[in-house]
Amino acid sequence: MKLIIGLGNPGKEYEHTHHNVGFDTIDLLAQKWNIPLNQQKFNAMYGTAHRPEGKVMLMKPLTYMNLSGEAVRPMMDYFDIDVEDIVVIYDDLDLDKGKLRLRQKGSAGGHNGIKSLIQHVGTQNFNRIRVGINRPPVGMKVPDYVLSKFSKEEQPLMHDAFNRAADACEYWLEKPFTEVMNRFN
Repeated sequence: MKLIIGLGNPGKEYEHTHHNVGFDTIDLLAQKWNIPLNQQKFNAMYGTAHRPEGKVMLMKPLTYMNLSGEAVRPMMDYFDIDVEDIVVIYDDLDLDKGKLRLRQKGSAGGHNGIKSLIQHVGTQNFNRIRVGINRPPVGMKVPDYVLSKFSKEEQPLMHDAFNRAADACEYWLEKPFTEVMNRFN
């Protein structure tokens, strides 16, 4: 089984914010594959797709961003999912808005959700799809920025990024992640 994890914060007030690009991508995949994210376990919402490539779980941790690992690790243990069979989708302040960067390992780079994952999963070596959101405008604090919604002008660009991230996830179901990186970076 493969596990696709989108990081974000639960709740209506956080929908479609800069920090919730992972949730938005998971919602897009769930809609595309016609699977409801209506199951709950280990403080996460999830749904399972039975695809030609095998069983795939889509997951949104409900722990809030900074504690994401607390939901992911128990889910991996319960469903016996190896670390090489996960991919994590999240926002990146250091990438241009809408740009994707795929990696198989790396530090948290200051991202608290990834810090939590590294702590709970026990390794920095896991597949990642980082979605660029840019740095905040001058004078705006990072927490305020990541919890703000995309402007009307930014929405088409970000929707395109979510589609490309979803396409990368689908490609990963058939190909090694190194090939996915070559194609989508």
